[in-house]
Amino acid sequence: MKKTSEWYARAEKEADKGVPKSERVTGIVIVIISILSITYFVLHQIKTTGFFTKSFGAFEMFFLYGYFIFWIITAGLEGFFKKRFLSRIIDVFGGIIFATLSLAWLSLVFPFEFAHFAEVLPDFLRFLLGWISNDIARVILILLTMLHIVAAVYSPIAYKFIKIDFRKKL
Repeated sequence: MKKTSEWYARAEKEADKGVPKSERVTGIVIVIISILSITYFVLHQIKTTGFFTKSFGAFEMFFLYGYFIFWIITAGLEGFFKKRFLSRIIDVFGGIIFATLSLAWLSLVFPFEFAHFAEVLPDFLRFLLGWISNDIARVILILLTMLHIVAAVYSPIAYKFIKIDFRKKL
C-alpha cells in the first residue's frame, strides 16, 4: 500500500506543478461556456419554448445537465484550482464514460426540436442559432459521441503510460 500511496503523491505533484496558463484559461473558458449552456437550456424549460419535446424526461434532464456539470467540475479543478491530476483522475475513471453515455442517450432519444432553439434569444440575435436544424444537431451529437468514445478509450491508456513513465523516473 505504501508504494501505491508514494506513487500517487509523486504523480499528483508532477501533474499539478506548473499547469500552463493556456490550460488554466481553457479550463476557465470551458466552465463559463458550460454555465452559459446550462442557463440557456434552463431558460428553454422555464419559458416552455417547445425546444424540449415530450420525450425530455428526468433521465434526459440528468444526462443533459450532468454532461455540463461534469465539464464544470473537471475544467474547474484544472482552471481555477490547478488540480490537473485530480481532474484527469475524474476524467479517466468515469467522467468521460458518463459524458459519452449522456451524448449517446441524447442522440438516440433526441428529445429536442431545434426549430425552437433560438427562441430564448432576442430577435436580433436569433440568426446566430436559428440555422441549426434537427439533422445538423443530430450529426453534431453523433460526432461528439464518437469523439468521447475515442477519449474514453484513449484516456485510460494514456494514464497507464503516464503511470509507467512515473515508475521509470522513480
